[in-house]
Amino acid sequence: MNKRSFLKMISAAMTAHVLSPLMSWAWEGKLSNWAGNLAYSTERLHPASSLDDVRTFVKQEKKLKVLGTRHCFNNIADSRDSFLSLKAMDQVVTLDASVHAVTVAAGITYGQLSPYLDEKGFALHNLASLPHISVAGACTTATHGSGEKNGNLSTAVSGLELVNAAGEVSNLSGKDAEFQGAVVGLGALGVVTKVTLNLQPTFMMRQYVYENLPLREVKDHFDQIEASAYSVSLFTDWQKQRVNEVWLKSRMEPGVAFDAKPEFFGAKLATKNLHPIAELGAENCTEQMGVPGPWYERLPHFRMGFTPSAGKELQSEYFVPRRHAVEAILAMEKMRDQITPHLLISEIRTIAADELWMSMAYQRDSVAIHFTWKQDWPAVSKVLPVIERELEPFQPRPHWGKLFTMEPRVLKSRYERLPEFVELAKKCDPAGKFRNAFLERNVV
Repeated sequence: MNKRSFLKMISAAMTAHVLSPLMSWAWEGKLSNWAGNLAYSTERLHPASSLDDVRTFVKQEKKLKVLGTRHCFNNIADSRDSFLSLKAMDQVVTLDASVHAVTVAAGITYGQLSPYLDEKGFALHNLASLPHISVAGACTTATHGSGEKNGNLSTAVSGLELVNAAGEVSNLSGKDAEFQGAVVGLGALGVVTKVTLNLQPTFMMRQYVYENLPLREVKDHFDQIEASAYSVSLFTDWQKQRVNEVWLKSRMEPGVAFDAKPEFFGAKLATKNLHPIAELGAENCTEQMGVPGPWYERLPHFRMGFTPSAGKELQSEYFVPRRHAVEAILAMEKMRDQITPHLLISEIRTIAADELWMSMAYQRDSVAIHFTWKQDWPAVSKVLPVIERELEPFQPRPHWGKLFTMEPRVLKSRYERLPEFVELAKKCDPAGKFRNAFLERNVV
């Protein structure tokens, strides 16, 4: 299939496929992930609607994994034995306005939670590009948004309720020595049943898009570009020595105005809403052109009422230290002729450092280079090792939920707290009830 036909197919699916509530993770039939590139190894799926349900199921099973919104592109959540679904556990448990914190059941999605918080006068510090993902799943894999001062989504976590392999319930907070290891738990510690998140007062935002940012400006002014808004995304196909689109998401603060000038480091202000893939319509994208809107309708790239695509794509992402951003970007640009034939679009974002042991941004401000691929794994599987080799001087860390080919010994060397995490996993799960092939190969 040529690129034009492929794009037409995705565009039609994107326009037509309007999500009903929770549809994004409640498909019928054979169990597969969101993208359809992975068929899970069992269809034995047990729904839980309460903490007691979770504890009973965990106690009776020898092996299991929790299956969330199915947005991982690899087999980190796969099981050959049985799955536990927390889809029905999607309630807001408590909202404590006095300490700016909310506790939610693990099945809730950001699309469900965010409007509720906004109505109560609160906001989260950041959101991922998709609002359809579950809070617990996003945090346990260190999924992120953008912003040089914004940590990934899991940095908002201040408390966890966790069911271990024995069915025992633990409540962890920042006061516990192992808390920093448990937040990005990768599904290795047990079943997260509740998450407490830190909040801030609600805020409004504007979003502007600029087209055709010269690569030389990225090279010479990367820090200024990234500091120009609350959240900045650079979309590129690596061709023509330019970034295709720059998405600037700015908070509206009293007495502070964002002046959307006609040019931004040589890029031109867009005159209409755009999709990250220029050939596609922007119907499913969040509002641009400086139209004011609440934080949860601007921080994601895609609107909550729509699925962003039919899922016919693959994704990879690599985190490198912020200080090596320009070098890493230029290394990828040199690979343009190898990358572009298999690519839909790349996105470049910044993420602040954190102290979560298994976070891709652990103790280093980071730049994430993301690849949205055509769904052609044989071709992509040949490109990824070359990308990883080119990024090797910068010690890249791949996103835990996306596709990579990095050798386990190399991956493990990227995480200095890994030995402590493995000990924590053994403490919570001595017999490996929650382990699967992915964890045994890459982590424990």
